[in-house]
This record gives sequence, C-alpha cells and structure tokens, in this order.
Amino acid sequence: MRRHRPAQGLTLLLPVVLWIFCHASGVHGALPTTQKCDEALASPLPHTAFTSSSVFSSGYAPGYAKLNRRGGAGGWSPLDSDHYQWLQVDLGSRKQVSAIATQGRYSSSDWTTQYRLLYSDTGRNWKPYHQDGNIWAFSGNSNSESAVRHELQQGIVARFLRLIPLEWSEEGRIGLRIEVYGCSYWADIINFDGQGVISYRFKVKKMKIIKDVIALRFKTSESEGVILHGEGQQGDYITLELRKAKLLLQINLGSNQYGSILGHTSVTTGSLLDDNHWHSVVIERYRRNVNFTLDRHTQHFRTNGEFDHLDLDYELSFGGMPYSGKPVGIGRKNFKGCMESINYNGDNITDLARRKKLDTSSFRNLSFTCAETHTFPVFFNATSFLQLPGRANHNTVSVGFQFRTWNPHGLLLFSNLDDGTLEISLEDGKVAVHINVTKAAKSYRVDLSSGSGLNDGQWHAIRLVAKENFAMLTIDGEEVSAVRSVSPLSITTGGTYHLGGYFLQTLFPPTQRSFQGCMQAVLVDDQPADLHAVEKGTVGAFENVSLDMCAIIDRCMPNHCEHGGRCKQTWDSFSCTCDGTGYTGATCHTSIYEPSCEAYKHLGKSSDAYWIDPDGSGPLGPFKVNCNMTEDKVWTTVMNNLPPKTIVTGSSRNRRTVLQVNYSASMDQVTAITTSAEYCEQQIAYSCRMSRLLNTPDGTPYTWWVGRGNEKHFYWGGSGPGIQKCACGIDRNCTDPKYDCNCDADVKQWREDSGLLVYQEHLPVSQVVVGDTNRSGSEAKLTVGPLRCQGDNNYWNAASFTTPSSYLHFATFQGETSADISFYFKTSAAYGVFLENLGNTDFIRLELKSPKVVSFSFDVGNGPVELIVHSATSLNDDQWHRVMAERNVKEAVLQLDQTYRTSRLAPAQGHTRLELFSQLYVGAAGGQRGFLGCIRALRMNGITLDLEERAKVTPGVKPGCQGHCNSFGMYCRNGGKCVERYNGYLCDCTATAYDGPFCTRDVGGFFEAGTLVKYNFLPEAIAGASKDTKVLTHQLTPHEVNLTKEEVAFSFSTSSAPAVLMYVSSKTQDYLAVVLRQNGSLQVRYNLGGLREPFTIDVDQRNLANGQPHSINMSRHDRRITIQLDHYPAVSYNLPEASDTQFNLVKTLFLGKVYETGHIDPVIIERYNTPGFIGCLSRVEFNGIAPLKSALRTAVKSQATPTEKQPAAASPASYQGKLVESNCGASPLTIPPMSAATDPWHLDKTDAVFPFNEERVIPDGVNRDSAIIGGIIAVVIFTILCTLVFLIRYMFRHKGTYHTNEAKGSGESAAESADTAIIGTDNPETIDESKKEWFI
Repeated sequence: MRRHRPAQGLTLLLPVVLWIFCHASGVHGALPTTQKCDEALASPLPHTAFTSSSVFSSGYAPGYAKLNRRGGAGGWSPLDSDHYQWLQVDLGSRKQVSAIATQGRYSSSDWTTQYRLLYSDTGRNWKPYHQDGNIWAFSGNSNSESAVRHELQQGIVARFLRLIPLEWSEEGRIGLRIEVYGCSYWADIINFDGQGVISYRFKVKKMKIIKDVIALRFKTSESEGVILHGEGQQGDYITLELRKAKLLLQINLGSNQYGSILGHTSVTTGSLLDDNHWHSVVIERYRRNVNFTLDRHTQHFRTNGEFDHLDLDYELSFGGMPYSGKPVGIGRKNFKGCMESINYNGDNITDLARRKKLDTSSFRNLSFTCAETHTFPVFFNATSFLQLPGRANHNTVSVGFQFRTWNPHGLLLFSNLDDGTLEISLEDGKVAVHINVTKAAKSYRVDLSSGSGLNDGQWHAIRLVAKENFAMLTIDGEEVSAVRSVSPLSITTGGTYHLGGYFLQTLFPPTQRSFQGCMQAVLVDDQPADLHAVEKGTVGAFENVSLDMCAIIDRCMPNHCEHGGRCKQTWDSFSCTCDGTGYTGATCHTSIYEPSCEAYKHLGKSSDAYWIDPDGSGPLGPFKVNCNMTEDKVWTTVMNNLPPKTIVTGSSRNRRTVLQVNYSASMDQVTAITTSAEYCEQQIAYSCRMSRLLNTPDGTPYTWWVGRGNEKHFYWGGSGPGIQKCACGIDRNCTDPKYDCNCDADVKQWREDSGLLVYQEHLPVSQVVVGDTNRSGSEAKLTVGPLRCQGDNNYWNAASFTTPSSYLHFATFQGETSADISFYFKTSAAYGVFLENLGNTDFIRLELKSPKVVSFSFDVGNGPVELIVHSATSLNDDQWHRVMAERNVKEAVLQLDQTYRTSRLAPAQGHTRLELFSQLYVGAAGGQRGFLGCIRALRMNGITLDLEERAKVTPGVKPGCQGHCNSFGMYCRNGGKCVERYNGYLCDCTATAYDGPFCTRDVGGFFEAGTLVKYNFLPEAIAGASKDTKVLTHQLTPHEVNLTKEEVAFSFSTSSAPAVLMYVSSKTQDYLAVVLRQNGSLQVRYNLGGLREPFTIDVDQRNLANGQPHSINMSRHDRRITIQLDHYPAVSYNLPEASDTQFNLVKTLFLGKVYETGHIDPVIIERYNTPGFIGCLSRVEFNGIAPLKSALRTAVKSQATPTEKQPAAASPASYQGKLVESNCGASPLTIPPMSAATDPWHLDKTDAVFPFNEERVIPDGVNRDSAIIGGIIAVVIFTILCTLVFLIRYMFRHKGTYHTNEAKGSGESAAESADTAIIGTDNPETIDESKKEWFI
C-alpha cells in the first residue's frame, strides 16, 4: 500500500488554510467559486463561430454541428474522410472548458469513433489536450444518436477548440455534432517585453515573512527569464525563473552556519514551458515547508537552513531583476511573454498595475493585452514530410530552421541537387551535413558535424551555407559552433527541399529516412517559408504533418522513474536506468533487497553484512547492516561513529558538551528497524572520575541522552523511562548506596555506570549531552554501543482465514501510477481470492484461480487486464509460497516463488491512473471465492498491513499462522529438526554434529597429543548420587547396545601418523576402529567375533596425514560395509561368512586415543595409540549421536554452572587433555608432534604396566641370561618404587588414592558429572579419584 503521508507543507499550513482560501479566487483568475462550471458553451453560438477544413455540401456545414440539433443534413461532414479534416469552434472569448460531448450526424451512418482535441487562444499555435502523459485520444460514438460526454481531467482555458477525427464509422463517413461545457473566464493580463519590470513595494522597509502564497499564470516562447525576485540584505532571497524552459524556484531563509550558504534551496519542475501556452504556478510557503505547484503537479519540500522567516527588503519584482539589484542578478534575462492573475499574499498585482498603483516606469509601453508571436511550428511523426520549393540551378545553398526533438537520430532536411544530394541529419544528438556531388566524372563529398546533446527537447537553430569550395554549419547562432569546409565543391541547387522525411527512391538515399519532432522559422534561400500557403495547398506539399502545432511531450516530467532512477526518453516512450539505486523494474519501483535480516535468514543466508530495505518500494533507501543469525534469533546491528571510551572534558551545566552519534543509516532508516523489531537494545557506558552523571537521587541531571524524535531522556542504561537511575540504582548495588549511580558519588577513583537501553520507542541514541567535566580532576569517558535489534514483526505478521466468507478490510489502496503487492500464502484449498479493491470501473485483484494458477488482474480504464502464472507443482500443498505483483505506467508484472514470472507492457496510449474508492478486502472478493489458509507479510507499496491486529476483531479470521516448518524445514540441514514457533521456526541441532541457525556449521575440536574424547554408551551413576539421579541416568541410555548396523561420519586433518581416529569398544571383545597407519593411509578394523583376526580394510594407500582436511562416511548393515573417502566414489566391502554380524554390548567410543579398562586390540595399542591423534576432528557422528559436540557442550555447561548443588546425572561424554573447539577440520593444519618425553602413551622407552589385557611376545634368539639379569634388576626397581609409593601415601595421608587438583565443590556434585567437574579445573588432565586406578 502506498505510504500515504500528508504533505509536510500542507500539514503545517493548517493555521493559514482559511487565509489562503480567502485569496483562492486570485489564483485562477476570475473563475467561479460557487457555481458549477458546466454551462453549454457551443449551442448558443452563431453558425459563423463554427469552421472546418472542408464541407461535403452546404447542408453539411459546420454551423449545423450542434449537439441534438437536426438542422441542415443533421451535422457536419467533410468533403473527404481522411486524417486532415477538422471541426473548429470559436467560443468568442477565453472560456474555462470542463467537458466535451459528441454525436454522429443525425439519422445517418456517419459518426466519429475517435478524435483529438486541440485548443488555442488565437486560432493559431494549437496545443493538443494531454492526459496521463499522452496526447489524448477521446473515444467517440458508435451510432448517430447517442451522445458521449468526457469530463476533462485537466481543465483548459481557451477561446478556440478544434476536433481532429482519427477514426470514423466503417459504414459511412465522418460525422459530428458537438457540445462544449464550461464557464466564463476573465483575468487581468500584462505583456512583458523583456525590458519592463513591475515592482511591488512593501509597506515597511523590511519584511519578516513567515507565510507566502504566490500565484500567477504565464506563457512565453522564450526558454530563459526571471518571473519574480525578492531579496534582503541578510542574504535571504526568493527567485522564480525559467531556465532551459524549466521552472526553477530558488529560496533561502538563512542559516546559522557559514552565513546563508547552507540555507540555499533549489527546486526544478516542468519542462517545455516555452511553448507559448498558459501555465499555472502556485507557491505556498509556511515557515520552511513549501508546496510548489505547476499545472496541478505539486512538489512538497522543506527548505535548508534553520530559519523560518523570509527577510526581504523594499520590494518584490515581477518580470525580472530590479535595477537596484545586487550583482547576483547579472546575466539573467528578464521575462518576455505574458502573465495574468498575479497574486501575492492576497494582493492582485495585475489589477494594481492596471490601476497604476505599482511602479511600472521601466516599461516602454505597458500593455494589458498579450502580444502574440508569429512562429508557425510544424509537427512531424515517423511518416511525415514537408516539401518546400527553392531556387533551382543556383550555385548557393542557404537554409535555416529551428527544431526540437527527443530522438538522437533523424532526417532534418534532404534535397536532390542538380548533380548530387544534400542531407542534414541528426546523428547521436549531433547535426551532420553530408553533401555528395558528381560532376564531370569528379566526385565531391563534404561532411560537417557540430553540436552535441541536441535531442534535449529544446529549440535549436541550424544555419547552413554551401557554395563554391565553401560550406559552413552553425548551431544556435554561436560562433564557437561554426564548422567550415574549404574542400573542393561545386553546387547546383535542385529547387526542392524535403524537411522531416524523404521516402522516395534516389541514387544516393539519405542515411536517415524520417524525423519525429517539431520545426519552425524555416528559411529557404534566405527567405522565410510561407507555411500558411503550404497549409492552404497553394505552395509545396506535405503528408501526415500537423501544421501550426508542436505536439512535443516531456515523458520524463513528471519523472516516473522512482528512487533516483534516471529517465531517458525518445519521442514515443521513456525508459528508466536503475543502476546503483538499489531498485529494479521498468520504473525502479521494486527494491532488489530483502526488508530485514529475518528475511535473509529464511532464504538460507548465514551471518554477514547485508543491504536491507525495510519499506521496500517506499521512500526509504536501502542501507547496510550486520546480520547475526543465531540458533533461535536474528540480530540486526547498526554501527555508529562514536569511538569507544570517548574522552569528555571541559563541560559544565552552562556549557555542555554535545556528542553527536551518527549511524551508518539515516534516522528514518534506523527507526524503520526499531519499529518492526521484537526487541532492541543499545549499550551505553559512562566512565567517570569526579564527574557526576544523573545527579541522583533528586538533583537535576548533569548528563542526558537524546533519542528518536529528539526527545531528552534522563535515565541511563539498565534503567527505564521515567526512572532517573542507573543500573546499579535499580539493582541496589551502587558503590555508595546514597546515590543511584556510581558516578554521582563524585569520587576521585574511576567508576562506571553502564547498561542496556531497551525501550525501543526511544532508540537509537542520537546525542549525549555531558555537563560535569570542567572541575579540576574531572574526567569522563563515554561509550555508546551499536544498536542491536532482534526479530521482524512485519515478516511474520500473518492471519489465518478459517471460513470462506471471512475477510479483512483496510483503507482504500492508493496506487495510482505505481503499485506493488507482495505476500506469502499457504493453503490446502484449490482456489481463493487473496485481495481485491474496486473503483467505478477500475479494480485490482490477486487470486488463486486453481491449484497451479495465480492471477493478477486490474483495470485502469483501458479494459480488464489479467496476468497468469502457471506453477509446475500444486500450490495448495500447505507450504509457503511468495507472490509479488507490480503495476506501473510502463508494465505489469506477476512473479511466483521467484521462479515463475510473466509481464505485460502497458498500452502506448491510454489511461495510466488506477482510481479506487472501495475498501481493500483481504481474503475474499465481495464475499465470493473466499480464501482458506494463511496470508503473511502482506506489503503494499512499502507498507506492511497489520493482519494480526485486524484479525483479532474479525470473526472467521485468526491472528498468526502455524506450520512454518512445512515450508522452511528444508533449511534445517544435516539432520537438524525444525521446531515451530509462533512467529517463525528454529532448527534444533542438538542431535547433530553441527551448530548454527541451519545446522550447517561443523562442530570440531583441536586435539593435542594425549587428548581423548570418551563417550559412554552405558554411563555409570555418580558415586553417592540419589536414587532419583540413578533413575535419570538410566533414562539417559536410549542407544541400542547390540548393533547390526553402524553409521559413521567425521572429518579430520592432521600431519602426524600413526593415530587412532575413532575406537568403539564393547564389554565383549567386539570393537570397531578407524586408524591412520604409519604411512598415513586409512584403515578400518572390525572385530565382531567368529574370526581369528580382525577384519581389516585398507581404504586408501594415499598419505592422508598431509595437513589437508579429509572426510569419511562409513556405514555397515549386517555384512555389507560401504566407505566413502572425501569426494571419491563409495566402495563396498563384505564381512566374511564366518564373521558375526552383531556388535555386542557396545560400551564406549573414543576419539583421538584409547583409554579402556576392558579388552582392547593390542595392535591398536602398540601401533597406533602413541602419541595419540594430533590435529583436528570435526562433525563426528556415530549412529545419530555426536560425541565430540557432546563433550564440548558438556564442558561449557559445567563451566557455566559451577555452583550447582544438586546431584546431576553423569554425562555420557567427557574428554581428557586439552581440547579446544575449532572448525579447523575444514582447514589444513601443521602441528608438531608432542615429544616422547612428555607423551604418557609412548611405549618405546618405558616399562610401565598398563591395565590392558595384552601379551608381550619375546622374539626368538634373545639371550636367556640377559633376560634373567634383566628380571632381577626389574624386581629391585619394582621394590624401590613400591617403597616410595607407600612413603608418599603416608606423607600426604589422603584417604583414597592420590591428589587430584579437583575443582572446589566437585565433591558436592557441583557439575553435571565427575568428568565435567574435571574439565572445569585448571588441570583437566587429572583423573577422577573414584576410579582408584594406579599408574607407575
């Protein structure tokens, strides 16, 4: 829905509305203000007031062309029914015309089905009636009797009207009877000759003006000229002038900074205003708010600077700069043309001038009638030409003319010379002359080019002179534009010149064939062309040319390219360049960015910096924010430019320091975020030393902050509105309890008051005003953090339609020239109307027509238009689908799910405004074909409709909509579960080896030598735990202990081999091991019983200990084992028939190293377990559990809750050694191996006895004496060590086994398990003393 804001200027003009209304009659001349302007103007006129191009016979004379009259043959018919006929009526004087009606010729087959309307004050220089940006073609009659009336949207003032039939009855010929409706019009006119200026002297010398209403009408054929000007000695001024045939208003009310420079405001409107037709201007100003209206098109703007008054001295001048003016007026031309109905703040300037109450001494001859110009414009379309005669067999070509066009290319003039050709063309906006002459077997060619950008719609003059060995081309009479050629040349003229087109065959055809534009002031052989004679048919010839009229249209004014899009035009159409605007579409209407971080998350995007556009096609531009996608929230962060701990000194109550906080977005943009967010916060901190803050408990604050809307706030972070306290005052923990802020104690030590501001209607902080740092020793440091907002209420604003007759209604949709609608829907119904809005005949509707078809239909007055998209799959699948529809003056577009798109170009001629009056219905169309399902995030022209609020009070409609996982669940990857929320969903990654908002971030760890991760499938209860705890522990054992299939997946990177990557033990001798061998190759070992040796699989002979990441996916189902390494194809293996297929009594899973008290494969211990895995493991999964992630999360929980007293169940996951969470498994690492001296698992140089069931095999050929001696030595050493152990135990007297460096409170079950208590200590490698295991 279009953002329907009251104009700023009009909003603040309310105090003077009555005052303006009192003088409204002066704005439009002597228009009637009470009676309706709807009198019949043509019927009372005499026959002589009607003229025509031709008459079929005397009974068909134009005087009989009066509505509902039957005189003569019953109406007017021309001699020939072609496009050169016209019927003209002279209203006797200028009239206000409001409507026109037509009939066919009475009781005949003659009528006109389509016509154009031209109007003029003088019967010359006709102007076509414009509507909706086009030369309007009125629809006429379909029979001879019924009258068809058209109200003129743009009321016109004219004396002469001319109707041009375009189409007529197929059964007969052109036939017309007409009536013109309107009323009388009168206005004082002043003719300005370019010299005279009217001075309106103020009653006092200096005027301080807070409000202005200036109104006038003007017409001119000049493109430059000052219309009014006033100035003051303080630098204030107001100037209205024509510049390049556009109207420029410059106003300056002054500024505090840098004098008046920053107060300058300049606004341009209109174009082609040198067409010698009347244009109406109204300027309304109240303080800094201005409404600037030209021909009913209003621009609202606010002047720069800080002041409200316009300070003028002495006078206001009309028609030019005053002669006593300052040098600012030098170089500006005075206005040359006519003005009427000049009103300034209630004074009728034209009437005062007529009564000689004003100074008009600068006029040579003051005239109160409008002097008409003698130009005769000619209008060409793509099929036109104008043929003019010239001197034949002459040795000089001399031609000149003025032209205006929007097209960069076109044929301006062509002439067949006696022995060659002459062409003047427009090529890429430049004038090019090509002369080709062949004489006496000699060829002469001259090419000249001058000018640039001449297709700007302005009048440009061309002068060409070519004669013997000389040619010169001049543009706009400027000497610098003149180009000459002295090439050999001999010319003999042919005597005929074609302007605007040449379609005959010739030996040297022109490079261009036609021209679209206007020409005037045509000179042939230095003589003005007699175009009146051409019009009468006595001289020359023409085809498809409109004489005495220039029908040029500026299709870029008003500019339909929105959001700063650049408008480019040709004669027939315009186009918008949207590059760099952040918008797309034919008129740069639709934003290319999502409205919020929430929307980006639901497109599957991860945390990053993104451009957002909260109001879509609304006036706010896109801006960049940081989006942080957490598991359950989406945070939007907007940074500011205030450095942390900004030092503030020298401020006092009388002279406070103002710290401006500027953001990476405008205040309006930031406000759009806070308005739609669920929650916002902003950190603010004040570090102080002898610097008071809020002066609590009851004093006037020294420091405050300014938020949204420039409101002062006297509470600090951690407090709330209306509570003049800091966070410590709320929590009652200030360092000095007498105060409510730490800084208010005014001590010499550094203190700080900090906290979060969370009242989002006040955010963001725009200023902080500090007032107590000027005393000796006073100092303060201020920090204002970024604005952080979470959620987007607009994105999840939804309603559920539960009955076919239920609907929501809103205010009428305002989308006259551009409208965009977007929303999400989900339904299980086969059809339903999403929304509808009606007018008299106009309407707009979006509908699900069938399970696979969405329709967008509308009518703007040219007949119904329907766009349809077909989906390949059914849309009633109860999943969210997105619909986007747009309609503008160029095209209509319908898009479904960003996949299916269709568009339709708007007709080149026709209505463009969508005029609606009914309420907007959402969920039904007049009670028919109601929609069943959910509609969410309904946005119309940048405004999100509050469906939820309206649904709360509407029967049959419920606020909100459940079932988001049906559509968004696919974003939860890697086994993450989608969890429904009222305003969205979240991905539960608990049971996966991943983290992040979509379970896509690998959870991994960096293993040092000796680090191991242990996951108990049969965890034991904590010693001393209660019965309830043991029951809970029992419930935490959901995994099957006897397996017939395993699913294993992980990734790793290491530079060390050998190593144990994964080992799964059991209470029997069954096990599974994944190891790196000495050469770095990967081996999988299975022992399920039934085989003498474990079943081994050498997966790959490559060295995988190369520091690069590698991934393994392995599965076993009974005997079939499938292994995939990295991106290589999966390979299948089969267990031998003798092997068992059941993995019995699975006990423990180890990562990085094995430390088991039960049976273990001695080969694993001897070959692979020392020094242990060194490197990274990531995304480890085994049969749906994530042991590495569980161990890491358990450690975090135990550290986060160190003071829990209640006993907790033992966590199945734990680790020993140093384990750092890292995703380094996805990046290469080079880690030096741990030295053997510090490696407890290094077996080469130690006789340590391990509690493993292993056998020492003595090789043959070893000396038995050596063995005996060695045995004796071993016994002696053993005895000494045992004595030392007993001595140590006696000295420390610790009941149990040995010292553990245990965390304080671990004996009281402070952590969730014994393992987590160990992890939380400074020395996590110590072992739980309850195990009573001994090492020597």
